[in-house]
Amino acid sequence: MNADFDPAASAFKGIALFTPGGGLIYCIDRKKQERWHLHLCAALRDMLNLSEPPHFLVPCYSATIDRWLSPQTQQLQTIAEASPLVLRYQALLNVVFSTEDLVWQPLALQDGVCDALVLSTYREQFPKLWEPHDLVVQYEKAEPYDPVEERLVSTVVEPSSVLDTQGYVLRLFVSGNSTATERTLQTLHRILEETLSHPYTLKVIDVSQHPEQAELDQVSATPTLVKVYPRPVRRIVGDLDNVDQLLRIFGS
Repeated sequence: MNADFDPAASAFKGIALFTPGGGLIYCIDRKKQERWHLHLCAALRDMLNLSEPPHFLVPCYSATIDRWLSPQTQQLQTIAEASPLVLRYQALLNVVFSTEDLVWQPLALQDGVCDALVLSTYREQFPKLWEPHDLVVQYEKAEPYDPVEERLVSTVVEPSSVLDTQGYVLRLFVSGNSTATERTLQTLHRILEETLSHPYTLKVIDVSQHPEQAELDQVSATPTLVKVYPRPVRRIVGDLDNVDQLLRIFGS
């Protein structure tokens, strides 16, 4: 182990909130002092121009991770749970929380809490939550708390409404939840963080679950990375480990 490694510095609490359309907003709280669900609901309201915060997403579309240092063993301990409705996204959760191949456990819910018929009643009130937005956003709040200083680290943008915004909208098409998919996500996330100078949003799309989106983006093989914005649209099929090839789709 690296002599400079500090296990205590790796302790954190993370909360993720998904939309029924597959979007994700999440936060990382290293002080472990906040209950972030209400903040994330309010952020979705502001980002998607909803009539009110979509509190119905909790707990049915949420996931939580708690990593702490055991005082007895001085080893990191982890509890990671996700609602059964979002458990299929655990590869994406491992990427945003940097937890490698962690296996997430299904969150124990009371019978009837996430009844499909009940949840469907919210679709008329919050139709935008069911749309396939390009949304993977980390939320942060300035310390000490100041409502005026609340901000989003990344911003969800639609190509038609970006105007002069500097940033990228990306779609990664994969096939199923596998070790290869998770490795692709980890590699891509690392390269983007190390090389891009502007913010980006990344939407991961499983072609087995959303074949219509693959058809719209003319995707015939996986993995495929599509740069949707800024124009022109560019793509990489197959090997995403090649940094030079990846940078070419950004015009670099």
